[in-house]
Amino acid sequence: MKGQIKVAKRRVVMASLYLGTGPLEQELVDCLESTLEKSLQAKFPSNLKVSILLDFTRGSRGRKNSRTMLLPLLQRFPEQVRVSLFHTPNLRGLLRLLIPERFNETIGLQHIKVYLFDNNVILSGANLSDSYFTNRQDRYVFLQDCPDVADFFTELVDAVGDVSLQLQGDDTVQMVEGMVHPYKGDRAAYCKAANKRVMDVINSARTRQQMLHAQTFHSDSLWTQEDTAAAGDRRPAPDTWIYPLIQMKPFEIQIDEIVTETLLTEAERGAKVYLTTGYFNLTQAYMDLVLGTRAEYQILLASPEVNGFFGAKGVAGAIPAAYVHIEQQFYSEVCSLGQQERVQLQEYWRRGWTFHAKGLWLYLAGSSLPCLTLIGSPNFGYRSVHRDLEAQIAIVTESRALQQQLHQEQEQLYLRSGVVSSATFEQPSRQVKLWVKMVTPLIKNFF
Repeated sequence: MKGQIKVAKRRVVMASLYLGTGPLEQELVDCLESTLEKSLQAKFPSNLKVSILLDFTRGSRGRKNSRTMLLPLLQRFPEQVRVSLFHTPNLRGLLRLLIPERFNETIGLQHIKVYLFDNNVILSGANLSDSYFTNRQDRYVFLQDCPDVADFFTELVDAVGDVSLQLQGDDTVQMVEGMVHPYKGDRAAYCKAANKRVMDVINSARTRQQMLHAQTFHSDSLWTQEDTAAAGDRRPAPDTWIYPLIQMKPFEIQIDEIVTETLLTEAERGAKVYLTTGYFNLTQAYMDLVLGTRAEYQILLASPEVNGFFGAKGVAGAIPAAYVHIEQQFYSEVCSLGQQERVQLQEYWRRGWTFHAKGLWLYLAGSSLPCLTLIGSPNFGYRSVHRDLEAQIAIVTESRALQQQLHQEQEQLYLRSGVVSSATFEQPSRQVKLWVKMVTPLIKNFF
């Protein structure tokens, strides 16, 4: 990321849940500062713009936080830097007053993770925080020189930014002029305005994609071989397609959910689906599809020791146990349906690391390489589908080289895992306290 920031000329766009406050994160901010500085001193002053989108509640937590990290940039380069803080419209009124810090994040978040530099894009599930830069296992895809994808995500972050609170140089926040306030204004009016703003971006991208599709696949039949030879510089038909999938249920946008459900439904007998999530808490719809369809599933999840909440203070410390309980219930259902051969659970473990990788790889029947992967921010859980703002991409490819890379990525992750069996839940470390079992059904939609 630092390397990309240093050579960016036109735009740096970052969307994340939060920016950490340690020395590594400070290096990232310093890097942005020196690039902005250079852009002003250049012979031909560049119009470099930096746009950062974070979550309001998470980014405001504690005295030193994401906001205080970014204030110096806003103060020095007010014309070039924009920091937007998304506040869910569902946290308002008494709820907002009564729920303490940390717990207020359970209501809904800005969860998109996109890091973009000119026409290069990193899509990930990772946040801008030191653990992700050091010992937290995640997934990253780096798309080089992809102006269409870069333009789409720039527009998407701009759109969400426009319906978010704008950080000011004095650490106050205000809304874009004329925009409904997310928690002081009328909720329905805010969600309607946000839906329109985001859907405009999605619809214009869809139109561009359809035109590109038509040019690529349908105009070819009208070309004779001589024309093709004369055209010479016409690009060969692409072997890889990228589809952005957006999920913003508070704004009634459910593209990711529809596509994921379709993929799980359509995967035929003999196909293999590798699905991985840092937090195993599938929605009922996803669970029913996994249990009721024909494809083989290998689901990778975090063992309790590599769960990000392991060893946390207070109630949060019980979250890994709640995940164990959910996992055990799902495993029992797999067994009672006699599906152990078709649906396999695996737990990731790596000493000194935590696990946050999420996504899906689809291997068609008879193929040893994947033709599709989903990569981005969703965890396939209730929160991802119903509460948070999420984005991922589906990469569909016929390129053997890329298929091999994706296969290798999947293998590397699964290599560090053990297969779950009934013996797994008999280990002393897997004994879940009764009170955790009792509260899990009540709270599972919040984490």
